[in-house]
Amino acid sequence: MILTVRSITRDEHLAFVEALPSASHMQIPAWGDVKPDWRAESVGWFEEGRLVGAGLVLFRPLPKLRKYLAYLPEGPLVDWFAPDLVERWLEPMLAHLKARGAFSVKMGPPVVVRRWSADAVKAAIADPDAHRLRDAEATSHEPRAVDVADRLRRAGWLRAEPGGEDGFAAGQPRYVFQVPYAGRSLEEIHGGLNQQWRRNIKKAEKAGVKVARGGYEDLPAFYTLYTETAERDRFIPRPLPYFQRMWTALNAEHPDRMRLYLAHHDGDVLAAATMLTVGRHVWYSYGASTSRKREVQPNNAMQWRMMCDAHELGAGVYDLRGITDTLEDSNHLLGLLRFKVGTGGEAVEYLGEWDFPLNRLLHKALELYMTRRH
Repeated sequence: MILTVRSITRDEHLAFVEALPSASHMQIPAWGDVKPDWRAESVGWFEEGRLVGAGLVLFRPLPKLRKYLAYLPEGPLVDWFAPDLVERWLEPMLAHLKARGAFSVKMGPPVVVRRWSADAVKAAIADPDAHRLRDAEATSHEPRAVDVADRLRRAGWLRAEPGGEDGFAAGQPRYVFQVPYAGRSLEEIHGGLNQQWRRNIKKAEKAGVKVARGGYEDLPAFYTLYTETAERDRFIPRPLPYFQRMWTALNAEHPDRMRLYLAHHDGDVLAAATMLTVGRHVWYSYGASTSRKREVQPNNAMQWRMMCDAHELGAGVYDLRGITDTLEDSNHLLGLLRFKVGTGGEAVEYLGEWDFPLNRLLHKALELYMTRRH
């Protein structure tokens, strides 16, 4: 039986998300409020009047035309392993979005393909013949993920090439780093940290680093460090109002959806980070730090406090978000991968983002427009 796809209210959408063990923070109704350049819609899949799937769709208008790119970041929240995934779940979604004026649909199935343990990642970094994480031997595989990819390809979906963060190329990371928490005590999680991490946490404590939770009024302090980090790590920073909007929108939906942590030393803020929570999934979202006083290890101290708090919240996973797939020493992001590996978690590969051109001509025009912009 084909499912019906139609608009749902924010309340219906939120209730559906809250009943799930895990959902991306980009698939909650409030995420639409964080993105004012996009028009947001909550859509639901119905079976005999019962809501069985949901998604947040962001619509971005094509310059000068009343046609839209429809984007479901890290979604939708549907049964990805259903044998009739394409006909029953995706075709009604495409029909609904086409009726809404979409010329192209981009989605990011929350389907895990492979995982690499911290030891496997360390071995890959040390191996001179390993250039990319994807070439290294994985610790575990999800065979059903390959099947999902095959079905999408046969149905005309195209795997998107990873793009930048701005505008249309709003790509989400295909590779992330996660620390599994389910069924583990805080002592076990601490035991999973590498020696360097444990040493740095002790060092920070000894030096008198204090980690505190901040509020909306502390976002400018976070932002000062964030712009310094952007310059150092060569990325384009988001504007301060983005984080202020994020704080207001997410915490209006749920009072503890977004947190801010600041690491202080002798009255000096040395590091800051935002943390997001949806159900049992906790993300270290944006991190920032100064180059000053690095020897007191504020980053390890702050991460460990966030990891402890996530455990206290009953997290099933602590997610450190995106990592680079390249293992080349020359890549400036390798240091960040090494830092995350120290948590003793695992590298996780998702299925990546997929495009469906509803209007091939406009989809091609968008691709050309994006290539010229980058």
